[in-house]
Amino acid sequence: MASLLQDLSISDVETIRNGHDSELLRSLAEELPLEQGFTIVFHGRRSNLDLMANSVEEAQIWMRGLQLLVDLVTSMDHQERLDQWLSDWFQRGDKNQDGKMSFQEVQRLLHLMNVEMDQEYAFSLFQAADTSQSGTLEGEEFVQFYKALTKRAEVQELFESFSADGQKLTLLEFLDFLQEEQKERDCTSELALELIDRYEPSDSGKLRHVLSMDGFLSYLCSKDGDIFNPACLPIYQDMTQPLNHYFICSSHNTYLVGDQLCGQSSVEGYIRALKRGCRCVEVDVWDGPSGEPVVYHGHTLTSRILFKDVVATVAQYAFQTSDYPVILSLETHCSWEQQQTMARHLTEILGEQLLSTTLDGVLPTQLPSPEELRRKILVKGKKLTLEEDLEYEEEEAEPELEESELALESQFETEPEPQEQNLQNKDKKKKSKPILCPALSSLVIYLKSVSFRSFTHSKEHYHFYEISSFSETKAKRLIKEAGNEFVQHNTWQLSRVYPSGLRTDSSNYNPQELWNAGCQMVAMNMQTAGLEMDICDGHFRQNGGCGYVLKPDFLRDIQSSFHPEKPISPFKAQTLLIQVISGQQLPKVDKTKEGSIVDPLVKVQIFGVRLDTARQETNYVENNGFNPYWGQTLCFRVLVPELAMLRFVVMDYDWKSRNDFIGQYTLPWTCMQQGYRHIHLLSKDGISLRPASIFVYICIQEGLEGDES
Repeated sequence: MASLLQDLSISDVETIRNGHDSELLRSLAEELPLEQGFTIVFHGRRSNLDLMANSVEEAQIWMRGLQLLVDLVTSMDHQERLDQWLSDWFQRGDKNQDGKMSFQEVQRLLHLMNVEMDQEYAFSLFQAADTSQSGTLEGEEFVQFYKALTKRAEVQELFESFSADGQKLTLLEFLDFLQEEQKERDCTSELALELIDRYEPSDSGKLRHVLSMDGFLSYLCSKDGDIFNPACLPIYQDMTQPLNHYFICSSHNTYLVGDQLCGQSSVEGYIRALKRGCRCVEVDVWDGPSGEPVVYHGHTLTSRILFKDVVATVAQYAFQTSDYPVILSLETHCSWEQQQTMARHLTEILGEQLLSTTLDGVLPTQLPSPEELRRKILVKGKKLTLEEDLEYEEEEAEPELEESELALESQFETEPEPQEQNLQNKDKKKKSKPILCPALSSLVIYLKSVSFRSFTHSKEHYHFYEISSFSETKAKRLIKEAGNEFVQHNTWQLSRVYPSGLRTDSSNYNPQELWNAGCQMVAMNMQTAGLEMDICDGHFRQNGGCGYVLKPDFLRDIQSSFHPEKPISPFKAQTLLIQVISGQQLPKVDKTKEGSIVDPLVKVQIFGVRLDTARQETNYVENNGFNPYWGQTLCFRVLVPELAMLRFVVMDYDWKSRNDFIGQYTLPWTCMQQGYRHIHLLSKDGISLRPASIFVYICIQEGLEGDES
């Protein structure tokens, strides 16, 4: 087993699970004892690694040891992570593993690290670091070589512009920097002193209340110097408003970890979605063998999992990341008997977590808030009326419709109900059981699914506790045809939007267009990485990553005049200036090509209302992924900043084909800090690429450039 794990980087590991939590190991339980198995769970979308030890004791040793290492890496601060990163590079550069590095090995390492450097200059740095004059670098000598290599002239210049003697920043000088450049107007001497204590490495500097160049750089690379405002990281929004006033992180076909035609169904899809803060998960339920309902993508070759296993997984992971309510969006295709089984599993497995009655036992006048529903699981699905619950033989419920049944849905929308035929069939319906089982119906409290016909019909016939689902095609059409009506509809009722059934590869749409109209539950194929998921992840990174983000006030006002396609006069418009200064330790796109070095450029994208959507990019820097310098300023004008998202993408320029992706970072406009900021890059899977970053200067001006105001 040790040889199997020797190439494993512990920083890639999220956690260790025991064998009982693995679908694969459980399926082999008759052949192999579960107690000897364990699972290594990786960050991002990488498949889990299931392992079997030779004994229960050996499995316990491996699990404890690996989890200890994972916890150690997780708890590292910036300097400790940098030390670990340097140690990893030293190991890679030390080709003969003798604990020393010759200049030849250093040259090879520079190529691995994306550095194209003049040989004479590199040798001069090598000699300066080789204080023992042994012709090799060891331990601290390599650290000194790295420090010389990473000396940042642009930061030194900034430091000296605020420092009277060029050696240190006094408390007042640092305070001036924070207020003037970082636009932290409310910053006090006490806060500046706190930052000095936090980031100044020398004890003498802390005692004298001054910040050295090393301390200044440490501050700039920290969470306080990050582009994402630390004030937006914890739960900072009002969580006492009705559910329909929030954007809710939502997953589509949550059970899939692959495509929609023949991909694998797995409870792992639910674990991953819930652990990343998703608050609405989808469960497609069909009749299964031995009276047990199963979950899979109907009429396809996707594998099947037991409904009760899904419910048990939700019970276990629902509130590990967020205490706010989880919504089970049920797509029920089961017979009466298996619906009863579903109801039994929901009730018995979820227990007190399941919301099975209104909060105060009376008919409410508005949806409850996330705060009122803390640690509760809600069922969304079809529901009989109160009268139907009592005399359920009288009526037949209409099954929920998804993209695969759009033809039926469109027919239903255009043709009135045949009242006469209903009367003719009434006696027959009295004798037969309805499609919807009352036991399951009774578990739907605040989220009754209803088919959408028109905004007028909803206003006249529907209630605040009813929710309609829209295909992306239909929702986008409604936004164009009746954008303001859609906005007003979403101020009092929940809407769920799901990807087109034509997306058989489980690709995603851009959720921004739907958020612009106030749609709360914009369901994403979370197993699929890309720009669309970057926007979703960036949007829900705020507010503690709790899965609920309060909509702007103009999307909560029932009389709102806002139209996403034609936003009203730009009374809150802003101009954004971004100076893209430099990059730090950018990773190679293709690690197999040792001799190749990236030619990086930075692309900045704005997503918001259609008029605000824009993109600009810098020139590329040739052969330098280690410390490229751009020094270019980009300008954006935004009408509705409350809805805008920013995405920074670093690409490797390629004149022969499409530029290759290196890393990205996406965040809401409202969570952006001004001033000199570092943007710490993420991989395609949303995993940190530290210490890879870009250094920028952000300036936001009220109004549009050229406005008389």
